[in-house]
Amino acid sequence: MNRKALMLTLLIAVAPSVAMSASVYKWTDEDGVTHFGDRQPVGSNSETVNVRSGTSSAASNNRPSPQERLGELEEQKRKEAEREKESAVEAARRKQREANCETARSNLEVIQNNARIRIEENGEMRYLTPEEIDEQRKKLEEIAAKSCEPESQP
Repeated sequence: MNRKALMLTLLIAVAPSVAMSASVYKWTDEDGVTHFGDRQPVGSNSETVNVRSGTSSAASNNRPSPQERLGELEEQKRKEAEREKESAVEAARRKQREANCETARSNLEVIQNNARIRIEENGEMRYLTPEEIDEQRKKLEEIAAKSCEPESQP
């Protein structure tokens, strides 16, 4: 019984190598048509073709390894996170400019509509002089011009 089992195991082990070593023949007929077959043709000259299965070594060399692909994915995620962070910073900067613009316009409107403006200085209240009002108006106009104009793109 052991001999039969040993022989069967040996036959199973050798069968794939025999199948892989099967020959493929190539020949050209009298009309110039090229044929391929697993049996050598009768009456024609033929040549044996080396047949390989699987992917070529060149294709496997060009493909990145799993570690390289993981590194590329991590780099891509890092760059995406940086872009999101930059866009969040830009959004915060834009909101701050809009708030500054709105405040400057509001203060400018108050200065233009009121003839007398009262401020607190050293714990005492006093009215601004017309010259001080003009000076404040100019400052607010500059702030409004800076904050309200569209931001230039780099």
